[in-house]
Amino acid sequence: MIYAENITKSFGALQVLKGITLEIQDGEVVAIVGPSGAGKTTLLQILGTLDHADSGRLTINGTDVGTLPEQKLSAFRNRHIGFVFQFHQLLPEFTALENVMIPALIAHESPAEAERRAREILDFLRLSDRVEHKPAELSGGEKQRVAVARALINHPSVILADEPSGSLDTKNKEELHALFFELRDRMGQTFVIVTHDEQLARNTDRVIHITDGLVL
Repeated sequence: MIYAENITKSFGALQVLKGITLEIQDGEVVAIVGPSGAGKTTLLQILGTLDHADSGRLTINGTDVGTLPEQKLSAFRNRHIGFVFQFHQLLPEFTALENVMIPALIAHESPAEAERRAREILDFLRLSDRVEHKPAELSGGEKQRVAVARALINHPSVILADEPSGSLDTKNKEELHALFFELRDRMGQTFVIVTHDEQLARNTDRVIHITDGLVL
């Protein structure tokens, strides 16, 4: 489903990725682990088309994303890739419901359909009583579940998560991790997760180890 071949990336004289080749299968939960500075987040940003590799090829669902012009790449990203970040990145002026609806509205879904789907996902994530609350009124765990709902709204091919439980306490961390596997089991959702959490990594289907810009 995702195939990255010989991906390289440098920032000035510093080469961060030195020829990464990997494949992610549909429905997998994959952890990317390695020491700080190894290139994990840089790789995740390239897999998510948020950044461009210096060289190499990236194919997602049969589409060579490196050949897409910027406008089409943005539309592809919106439709096929969901993101969950360490600090949720919810817009503070909008409610949980509105935050989840945004990607669907960007994809030109009708407001009524976007709201219907957002409410359905929030209900599935046990947040139906929090839909009208703004991020400041939500707990850390609730914010991350709203972020997961936002990532799911357009039925993406893959969700990319960068240290998604890094800011959570133990209870909320365990609940979030369990949610990822529930979504995989019930919806066939694919996850690629950059994490330092050893327990999460152990529970994934596969672990990709990166050190000094290379897959070991």
